Amino acid sequence: MINELASAFVLLLLVVDPFGNMPIVNSLMGGVEPERRRRVILRECLIAYLVLLAFMFGGQAFLALLRLSELALSIAGGVILFLIALRMVFHAPEHVFGEPTQGEPFIVPVAIPFIAGPSALATVMLLVSREPQKVWLWVAALTLTMIVTAIVLAAGEAIQKKIGQRAVEAIQRLMGLILTAIAVEMLLNGIRQFQAQ
Repeated sequence: MINELASAFVLLLLVVDPFGNMPIVNSLMGGVEPERRRRVILRECLIAYLVLLAFMFGGQAFLALLRLSELALSIAGGVILFLIALRMVFHAPEHVFGEPTQGEPFIVPVAIPFIAGPSALATVMLLVSREPQKVWLWVAALTLTMIVTAIVLAAGEAIQKKIGQRAVEAIQRLMGLILTAIAVEMLLNGIRQFQAQ
């Protein structure tokens, strides 16, 4: 049980990618008063957490409504994770989701799509669809992930100043490499299940 919790936590942490999002969030917070930044980041993390929880508990109904199989979700999740991982490994300096907005961000783009992006939504749905009886274990893993994400993003400026931009990019690339392997494994599992049908 501890191993499964740790495995789900690592997967979700890699997908949410707080270290990769940290420089972008720091730049987005440039127009926010320093004493208010942490409150804004905590609010955005809470919104993202609630969105991910909604997809975790409503994922099965959502799949049934769209008539999508768990196999299709597994393969699609693997593809999305692979693309996200490639972006992490081959990081481009320009903003992926366009230029940052001025002023205080609200829901978009910090909560969605930086934290609760397509890959995170697909991952939480995939975890529950594979083993719905362990839903509370997945909730615990998601909660731990969001706590770590909130801490990293809230302390983002201090972390970035202390370790430097190059170290942040190195951490992001390393996480991207691990996520690439996870994405390939998901794709291979999906293909094996498809061939077995």
